[in-house]
Formats: sequence, C-alpha cells, structure tokens
Amino acid sequence: VQLVESGGGSVQPGGSLRLSCTASGIIFSAYAMGWYRQAPGKQRELVARITSGGSTNYADSVKGRFTIARDNAKNTVYLQMNSLKPEDTAVYYCKTQGVISGRNYWGQGTQVTVSS
Repeated sequence: VQLVESGGGSVQPGGSLRLSCTASGIIFSAYAMGWYRQAPGKQRELVARITSGGSTNYADSVKGRFTIARDNAKNTVYLQMNSLKPEDTAVYYCKTQGVISGRNYWGQGTQVTVSS
C-alpha cells in the first residue's frame, strides 16, 4: 500500500489550498480515507475522514472551512482547505486502514504553512 500526498505549500491567512492523496496497492473504493495533521510539539490529530460510502466527518476546528472528497476512478482523496488560519499550519498526512487487518497506512506528509 502506498499513499502519496501533494498540494501543500505556503499561503497567507484567508487563503486556500487543495491537498491530494493518491493511493495504490488497495481497492481504493472499499477503503475509508482520512486526513490528519501534526503541528510542531503537538499530537497528530484527525482533520477529516470519508468512508467508502462517502460519509464525512470533520474536526470541530475545520468544520465549514475544509471539505474532504474522493474520486474512486482516480484512487484519490482530496482536502479542500479554505479560509486558512495560522493555526492550520502543520504537516498533513493521508491515512487509510486495512479492511481486514486493521493495519494503518500513512503517507509521507505534506507541509502546510499559513503565515502573513
């Protein structure tokens, strides 16, 4: 299983970014996918998750600003981030979990920096 993130970068407060995570080695449509983030000195936290059926849930801190979506034809999950704040600065990771094994699979992470 391989997860490859892209789309991170530096943006001013109020700006937008779209992260992408492309998966290989799995039947993508059968897997729930999640975006997590880890800021310096803090624990990794769930940002958003989407099930195989398309149901979504979000951390309270990003509700109304971030949107998670999936394209099963492209084996890709997206995180659209709008109205970015400095506190959104973190390394963002894509994650999935083995349907039978329960094993976690992580991408390498992509840096998002929100600063004026």
